[in-house]
Amino acid sequence: MPHIPVRKIKDSFFELGFSIRTIEPLVADGDLIHDLHRHDFYFMLCVRNGKGVHEIDFTHYEVNDYTVFFVRPGQVHYLRLEQGSTGFMVQFTPDFYAPRENPASLVLRKASNKNLCQLSTERFDKIFTHLHSILQEFTQRQYHYKEVIIAYLDILFIELVRQSPTPNKIVKAATVFNQERFEELQYLLEHHITTKKQVHHYAEMLCITSYQLNAITKELVQKTCSELINDHIILEAKRLLLATSNQVNQIANMLGYDDPSYFIRFFKKHTGFSPDAFRKHS
Repeated sequence: MPHIPVRKIKDSFFELGFSIRTIEPLVADGDLIHDLHRHDFYFMLCVRNGKGVHEIDFTHYEVNDYTVFFVRPGQVHYLRLEQGSTGFMVQFTPDFYAPRENPASLVLRKASNKNLCQLSTERFDKIFTHLHSILQEFTQRQYHYKEVIIAYLDILFIELVRQSPTPNKIVKAATVFNQERFEELQYLLEHHITTKKQVHHYAEMLCITSYQLNAITKELVQKTCSELINDHIILEAKRLLLATSNQVNQIANMLGYDDPSYFIRFFKKHTGFSPDAFRKHS
């Protein structure tokens, strides 16, 4: 099968790990199509008016007016944006906005946790104003423009985090605690799934018991932590099968399995396909 690329920062037009551009020139002469790929930076698509299709980690989304898409590093996605669409495309490395020691990473984690955010006209207009300001800073490159861009991103991401069916609802402290631990779990799964596959590994990193962790995941997503771990193993396996041309035994090794046959059985049990069959069908 053809190799599906992993786009890296050096392969793009980035400067200082950040870029922003308007969508209009990209769809002036026809539809914009990004074939299936993954990359090592954050990708945010803010569509004011437009139509199309966006598939992120094998989930299909329709592109509509006032939508914001967030793709995290490592996720695979395909995009088709129809001619005449308007909005902004923002791309940045993790180190640009949130170095590891920076607490801003918590806001980014919350904002990027949802791949799709459908906004009201009023909320989108607020974000759109910030995006115009960011574009102006990026274009003019005045004194401390990077710091100003990061400040605008802070506000923009907070606006996205505020999106909730009941934004004025008083949330219990226990619920906030559980939600924060769940978000941390998702981050840990993304970064440690190849080496840590047991519930107690993640409970220890979160400084809670395995019982508490299972209670949190059951409350929020009606799944045990073990089921979430298995889901993430399968997701990463699918990414590798479609985003690389590696052999199945190589992928098994990349996922931390010494025995490729065990990995094949595990994958088939959870998907109904062998890895090779999944690759061919997809």
